[in-house]
Amino acid sequence: MADGRNEADETAVTLANWRSAPFSRRAFRNVRTLMPVADIANDPAAVWALTEAPRTLDAFSLAMPDGELGFADFLAATATDAIVILKDDQIVAEAYAGGMTPHTPHIIMSATKSVVGLIAGILAGEGLLDVEAEVGSYVPEVAATAYHGATIRQLLDMRGGVVLDAAHQRAYDAATHWLPQTTGAPPPDLHGFFAHMSLPARPHGGIFRYVSANIDLLGWAMERAAGESFAMLASRLLWQPLGAADAAFITLDGRGAPRCTGGLGATARDLARVGQLVLAGGQRGNRSVVPAEWIEDIADNGDENAWARGEFAMSFGRRRMHYRSGWYVARDEPKLLFAMGIHGQNLFVDRANGLVIAKLSAQNEAVDGRAVGLTHRAVAELRRCLA
Repeated sequence: MADGRNEADETAVTLANWRSAPFSRRAFRNVRTLMPVADIANDPAAVWALTEAPRTLDAFSLAMPDGELGFADFLAATATDAIVILKDDQIVAEAYAGGMTPHTPHIIMSATKSVVGLIAGILAGEGLLDVEAEVGSYVPEVAATAYHGATIRQLLDMRGGVVLDAAHQRAYDAATHWLPQTTGAPPPDLHGFFAHMSLPARPHGGIFRYVSANIDLLGWAMERAAGESFAMLASRLLWQPLGAADAAFITLDGRGAPRCTGGLGATARDLARVGQLVLAGGQRGNRSVVPAEWIEDIADNGDENAWARGEFAMSFGRRRMHYRSGWYVARDEPKLLFAMGIHGQNLFVDRANGLVIAKLSAQNEAVDGRAVGLTHRAVAELRRCLA
């Protein structure tokens, strides 16, 4: 598949431009060359084999003001780098562009939050993480900051009271190691950012407020709860038992803290395996990987009112929705669970119809409302074509 986009020369991609076109297309599959990462190992001896059963998508059609889009046109229009579609545990459609292959990892941006939410559920099921406990009980360094009183559950559901002002947002961005570092100054880091916040305290547990820093702090709490690095946790608890075919990675700050809010890189097939695991209620065969009650909690127990009064409700046309443990849930039938990241990273799980769609992209804009809308329309059309 080709969509006519130019790809930047490898030597031209830097931390200053890696999230901007035309550099992003190469950068999103070559993150390791730009910043430190930690590998999330898979188990080559326990790969979840995916049967290929190609289905025609000739009937796929999206009506547009100037005509109709077929499936290949839709992929090009949404700057798709890779897409894997599973129906009833089989690969029914798959496509790659821009140097991507079935074994090429691609950063999934904020869809990372959904994967982190699953790992939190595993830790909770093992009794290592109390999601109703205050984050300060795991990370005392933040107990006297604006995160005082915030619970793990409130971080998972984006219902903390912390809102970063412009100065704190700049400090947070610098701490992630996703931007060029200022020469001559000590490298900022995520743990230092959280420990030295000077924001005023605000009540927690209210409306949905999307604050990416929440999940980086959650990652720190998870590491403290388990006494293990996030990369090791992710490998041992999810990536290996899931049966991932390739290693994943997580980006790190200058001192080795993971970017749990958006730094995961994985192949489209392995992301689809994550979706299939969710579809199967956390089960892989006879083995429970994620507790079934955690999956059901994601699907059923988010606060619809908190979402309706929150900052994203208008963007989704006032659909009945909630956000739970890093997952968006559209509550209309068939209920749709999905992970979403900037520049067009998506994982959709339609449990009623046995449908999983993993889509990795390099859209020019961080948040492209037209592309988001087109992608959700495409999910409905794929459901129609494959039902």
